[in-house]
Formats: sequence, C-alpha cells, structure tokens
Amino acid sequence: MGNTLAIILIVVGTLVGILLGFVFGIAYRKKVAEREIGSAELEATRLINEAIRSGENRKKEMLLEAKDEIHKSRTEHDKEVKERRAELSKQERRLEQKESALDKKTEAFERKEEELSKKLQKVAETQAQAEEIKAQQMQTLERISELTQEQARQYLLKTVEDDVRHEAAMKIKEIEQQLKDEAEEKGREIIATAIQRCAADHAAETTVSVVALPTDEMKGRIIGREGRNIRTLETITGVDLIIDDTPEAITVSSFDPVRREIARLALEKLIADGRIHPTRIEDMVEKARKEVDRTIREEGERACYETGVHGLNPELIKILGRQKYRTSYGQNVLNHSMEVSHIAGLMAAELGVDVTLAKRAGLLHDLGKAIDHEVEGSHVQLGADLARKYKENPVVINAIEAHHGDVEPKTVIAVLVQAADAISAARPGARRENVENYIRRLQKLEELTGSYPGVDKAFAIQAGREVRIMVNPEVVTEDNMILLARDIAKKIEAELEYPGQIKVNVIRETKAVEYAK
Repeated sequence: MGNTLAIILIVVGTLVGILLGFVFGIAYRKKVAEREIGSAELEATRLINEAIRSGENRKKEMLLEAKDEIHKSRTEHDKEVKERRAELSKQERRLEQKESALDKKTEAFERKEEELSKKLQKVAETQAQAEEIKAQQMQTLERISELTQEQARQYLLKTVEDDVRHEAAMKIKEIEQQLKDEAEEKGREIIATAIQRCAADHAAETTVSVVALPTDEMKGRIIGREGRNIRTLETITGVDLIIDDTPEAITVSSFDPVRREIARLALEKLIADGRIHPTRIEDMVEKARKEVDRTIREEGERACYETGVHGLNPELIKILGRQKYRTSYGQNVLNHSMEVSHIAGLMAAELGVDVTLAKRAGLLHDLGKAIDHEVEGSHVQLGADLARKYKENPVVINAIEAHHGDVEPKTVIAVLVQAADAISAARPGARRENVENYIRRLQKLEELTGSYPGVDKAFAIQAGREVRIMVNPEVVTEDNMILLARDIAKKIEAELEYPGQIKVNVIRETKAVEYAK
C-alpha cells in the first residue's frame, strides 16, 4: 500500500513537473518571440528610413542631371541658331550681289537692244535700197534678154531639172553597176556552191494515173453489171475512171492526187484479188486509204530525216508528207521543199547564218500547198497560220509569209528562203505550164511593157524570162532609159506572176541615113 502511494506521488510529481516545464517553455518562447518581433520592427523602420533618404538623394541627382541636360540643349540650340543666322546673312549678301549683277546685265541688254534696233533700221533701209536696185536690174535684164521673169524662171528650172535628171540617172547607173558587180560576184559564188552541192531530179506529174490490166476481160469485171462496180468505186474515191479502147489499161483521172493514189492502189488490189463487187471495193478502198496515210507519214518523216530538220510537231510532219501528192507547175512540192531546204541551208552556211533554222524554214515554206481547197486563203497565209498553230519559230513564220513577197522579210533567213525558192523553181525542166497560160503570160508581158509612152515595140523572149523594148530615141532620152527600165521592172513585179526572174532590156538606137548622088 505504501509502495503504491509512493508510485502515485512520483507519477503526479512527474506530471506536475512536465506541466510546469511546458508552461515555463511557452512563456519563455513568447518572450523570445516578442524580442524578435521588436528587433524586426526596428530593422524595418531603419530600412524604410534609409530608402527614403536614398530616394531623396536620387531625386536630387536626377534634378541636377536634368538641369545639366537642359542647359546643354539650350547651349547647342543657341549655337545652331547663330550658325543659321550667319548662313542666312551669307545668302542675303549673295542674293544682293546677284541682284546687282542682274541689274547691270539688264542695263547692258537694254543698251544692246537699242543699238540692235538702230542697226535693224539701217538694215531695213539698206534692204529697201537693194530691192529697188534689184528691180532696176531685173527690168534691165528683161529688156536685154527679151524674157519676162516667169519665162526666165521656167527656163532655169528646165535647165536645172535636165542637169539633175542627168546626174541622177548617171548616179543610179553608177550605183547599180557597183552593186551589181559586187552582188553578182558574191551571189554567183554562193548560189553556184549551193547548186553544185544539191542536184535534185524532178519528175513532172499529171492529173491522171494508168492502171495496167492483165487482160481486157478485166475491164468488164471492173465495170460490173449495169456499171455498179465502177459507180461504187468512183463514188467512194471521188475520181473518174476512164475506160476506152486502150488495150489492157484503165485511166484514173482526178485533180486531187491523194484521191487518185487511193483509187489506183484500190484498183491494183482488186485486180490482184480477182473478187470485184461493191462490198469488196469498199474494203479495198479503206485499206488503200490507210496505206496512203501511212505513206504520207513516212514521206514526212523521210523529208525531215534527209534535210536534218528535227523536233517538228507530228501533225506538221503529216501535212508535210501530203506534199508528196501535190504539184506546182508540174513540180513535186515535197521534192521542191526539200531542195529549197538544202539550198537555203548551204547558202546560210556560206554566210555564217543559222543553218538549222534556214533548213527548217526552207522545208516548211510551202506548207500551205498541202491544204485542201475547202480551206480559204492563199498557200502563204495557210502555211503561216499552220506554223503559228503548232508554235513554230517566228523566224520560220516570217520566212513562210515573205517567200513570195507578201510581207517584208525581217531576217536574212527569210531572204535566203526567197532565193532558194526562186532557184529551185527556175531550174530548167523543174516546172512547166500549159500552152494557153504560157501564151497568155507572154502576151500580158508584151502589153504591159508596150504601154509606156515612147515605147515602139516590146518582144518577150527566152520563154518569158526576158523582154526587149525598142524605144523612140526622139521621145526617150538616154538618161530616161535607165529610169524607164526601173519603172517597167517595178510594174512587172507588181502586176505579173512568173517563176524565177525577168530581164528587162531597153534599147535605144539613133540612125542617120543619107544618100550620095
């Protein structure tokens, strides 16, 4: 019992001790906290006071700096104002000097003007005296020469006109001769070189084709019962079949060479096959048409390969191949175009011009001749339109437009194509024309050249490539002969169509005949 009480007392004492320690600890901590808070407040007050003093010092420094800056700016401004005032003073003095100088010049000009007016007055008086003397001299001259002033003027004008005409004719003749000598020598060399390096054969084509038959009995089979076979063939192909007494032959006639070729091939296939009736005729014509289309494409490609022209549009190649079945005055247009391409290329090489472009222009210059007659327009315009459509070079388009002189050639290549076209067309035997057109052309040439005043007779010779004109020597003077020849040549160029060129010879002859008795 006694132990238990002791333990209780010990526990109670311990608890009381702990409680007292806790109470004393709290009190101690409160005192420490109050001391720290007081010191913190003092420190804060001290910092605030220092910040206020620092702010006041900074404010004073900034005010001093601002006053210095204002003073400095005011000093610079005053300096700039002084400089500007000094500059203005200089300009004012300069203006005053210029104004003074201008016043002096004005006074001098007024004095000169006054002196000039006096001189002009004297000149007017002198001119009046000169006019009076001139009138007196003119009267004296009219009395001496027995000619009025107008008559004398006409006489002088006529004399001067004759002299000028003579000098102009002689000058023209001299220049023409000089240019002719130089141009002929160079042109002869270039053209001869080109022709020697490009010799082409041309076979004249006609508007008919002849198909050989194995026997005359085949004619009846081609005609068919009541002519149904021949009518079918003519209707499908658009040609005329001429069956006459010619043994073992049928003539295919058409102005369209492509249709004529299709009909010829179809007939040959039918004859070889032996079965001739309307259905078979349609099949053979269709096969022949495909074969001709393939030939046209192959011929266009061959022309490009032989001339060395590459990069043409496929449609242009087909149109080019159609020229195989076109002729101009009997000359095959495709062969003519290839020859023009070669000659233009050779001449371009001699002159140092772009050979490839010259060949291209020469090959395409007659492109419009491959177009059917259903399309309106000249072959020149059609060819130029096709070239534009397929994005050809502008140089090639100009060469196509200018190769017959329809437009002005803008490049050397256009002139070369003109020359090559004339060379190819002027080859002996390259072209032909029917007798009626030939006679009509010669008659028109003689009529045109004989229509000039002073022309007695005109004769077309050398198949129309030369015209000789006999003039009256009393009407046409020797000086006027040169001008007359030029006028006639220009008129022939403007009004006639002809292959190659025409030489104009004007002949003037004076004879004096007397008889001794």
